[in-house]
Amino acid sequence: MSLSKNKIKYIQSLKQKKYREEHNTFVAEGSKLIADLIPHLPCQLLVVTERLRNDIPTDKAEETIIASHAAMRKASHLSTPPDALAIFYQPKHNLAAVDFTQKLSLVLDEVQDPGNLGTIIRIADWFGIENIICSHNTVDLYNTKTVQATMGALVGVNVHYTDIIDFLTIYTQLPIYGTFLEGKNIYTKALQPNGFIVMGNEGRGISSEIENVITDRLYIPNFSTKNSTTESLNVAVATAVVCSEFRRR
Repeated sequence: MSLSKNKIKYIQSLKQKKYREEHNTFVAEGSKLIADLIPHLPCQLLVVTERLRNDIPTDKAEETIIASHAAMRKASHLSTPPDALAIFYQPKHNLAAVDFTQKLSLVLDEVQDPGNLGTIIRIADWFGIENIICSHNTVDLYNTKTVQATMGALVGVNVHYTDIIDFLTIYTQLPIYGTFLEGKNIYTKALQPNGFIVMGNEGRGISSEIENVITDRLYIPNFSTKNSTTESLNVAVATAVVCSEFRRR
């Protein structure tokens, strides 16, 4: 079966969040990423070129199409189309069912860049952080650029979207750490193994409303000996530094 115009139109429509939500699906591209996801998530459609038809387990997909490179270029969301594309169903996670009292979790306040979110998910997976709680206006997990940036780690981390203030006020017995340009040095501050780490927007940092519920203000010291240096770290880089320090203790 060839890749029809209607199928291409459907794949292209999933660039938009409203259609991803309507169909409860998302797009992943590239044989490595698809191979990482397909054992864990139900696959609605798998599209591969002839060269890869035997490299990906096609029996896991509801429908498999062998497509030409020209058709793949029309369907792909990427500027450089790979040889494989898949549509997966979105997994659902029940935030209310999670007991956060014995966990270290990340909270993201308005992170806007898809690449940053995808990288943070990879970081969480690497450091064994099972849950990320996102504000409603954080970039969509199933944005194609986010999915690509996770490198498959999205199956190892539960990402929830909710009102952060309402959520955090449920857990006032736990420490709520936030990263700021001023605060206690993360390398000398006593850190608890359970609680929440709040990371803020790329430009504005943590919003004032959420800042009010932070119990511990942390900062990552600058060790540069130069008179002028970068003002702050990229949010994904800062997340990696903070998670590493929490896990090191």
